[in-house]
Amino acid sequence: MNGVTHPGPSTIGELRASDHVQRSVKTEIRQNLIGRLASGQPSLPGIVGFDDTVVPEVERALLAGHDIVLLGERGQGKTRLIRTLIGLLDEWTPVVAGCEINDHPYSPICARCQNLITEQGDATAVEWKHRSERFGEKLATPDTSVGDLIGDIDPIKVAQGRTLGDPETVHYGLVPRTNHGIFAINELPDLAERIQVALLNVLEERDIQVRGYQLRLPLDLLVVASANPEDYTNRGRIITPLKDRFGAEVRTHYPLELSDELTLIAQEAAVLWTDSDHAAPLVPQHLLEVVGRFARAVRDAPQVDQRSGVSARFAIGAVETVAASAVRRAAVSHEPAAVARVCDLPAVVPASRGKVEFDDADEGREFEVLDHLLRRAIVETFRSRLAGLDLRVLQERFDAGFTVTTGDGVGAQELLDQLGPVPVLSSLLDRLEPEGIGEGPAAIGVAASVLEFALEGLYLNRRLAKDTDGSRTVYGA
Repeated sequence: MNGVTHPGPSTIGELRASDHVQRSVKTEIRQNLIGRLASGQPSLPGIVGFDDTVVPEVERALLAGHDIVLLGERGQGKTRLIRTLIGLLDEWTPVVAGCEINDHPYSPICARCQNLITEQGDATAVEWKHRSERFGEKLATPDTSVGDLIGDIDPIKVAQGRTLGDPETVHYGLVPRTNHGIFAINELPDLAERIQVALLNVLEERDIQVRGYQLRLPLDLLVVASANPEDYTNRGRIITPLKDRFGAEVRTHYPLELSDELTLIAQEAAVLWTDSDHAAPLVPQHLLEVVGRFARAVRDAPQVDQRSGVSARFAIGAVETVAASAVRRAAVSHEPAAVARVCDLPAVVPASRGKVEFDDADEGREFEVLDHLLRRAIVETFRSRLAGLDLRVLQERFDAGFTVTTGDGVGAQELLDQLGPVPVLSSLLDRLEPEGIGEGPAAIGVAASVLEFALEGLYLNRRLAKDTDGSRTVYGA
């Protein structure tokens, strides 16, 4: 938003004449949040699966004016939630033009702005900051210094003739540069304990200390941190005085309901090649459900290290892999539309191995465990979506030695041609793709996808034979 001119007052005098009222960041967030709650708007749009758990806790913390630490396993949306808080800030706020730490024109705290307003008075220039510029974020790493966060002496300013001890020789760190905004620290336990001490005054007294300077800056901030419980207790820790200064600790979690998991996957999974001449690949709803069930099964598996968790990125990456496999098959078999099928699911196992931490006792069995859980997810989806549907008309075709070949080199139309007319196809589409399949090449791909899913379900329920040789699969063999 740099360079965008807000159509508001351009001097302090004009600002006073406009009846502008200065509010602290926490007051601003509180009032905007109350407005959203009163109007029925979502307070944290785009956050899925936290409506009855995490979101109310965060809302109460913000209404209380508390700084917050979000505690949860990897991939639970902590960073996404933190960045969503930006939307609760006013869209624009006035600052003294050129100020490094976003001084409000009515109450400047840095020496430069105080001197400037003393000299120029109501003629002092004002500029407007968009809320997207009022957010600072730092990933805590062991090499993070106090200078990075708080500030240090700027040798260039000293070389220009200013004396040591002059507050204007300070180079401000990320925290004061986010004054009048939201400052986030990700993975706080990874911050060295001696560096955490530098944040004590920020959270309680709302000021900073830079080396030996007599410098007091009453910062106006909302501080939000994230931490992983494993790091919180083992690899690193948040020092007790710092924990005490956070007003609220909020525990996050993975989606509790399958429907929330699927909504999250659909929302976050990247759409491939949107800038290309090719249509984006389509992953039908029943395959999204398979991936969602697969992720939940891996998360609950006794072979998986429960302390590290299984990130939501696991499912998102799996859907992207399935989509990429469909694109590859479409290119190889010259299909006009890339639509994912069951034959694309096995690609998920090797691609997702690195996202899961297994217990030591199961080392070497990772692929076996993941493959078993994927098959179980297919069976559960088959039984959930197709319970009570009579598939004997499809199964009986194979009793007389009929076979169907599918795989990476078999396009959707070729698969449908092998099967011929299938009376149960419309019922399968109604059950598996209730939102419809559209028209054109994609519709052909979805029809092939639901039929292949039905064949795989029959096989996993031991009602149909299957033979797999590399990328080639034959049902009925």
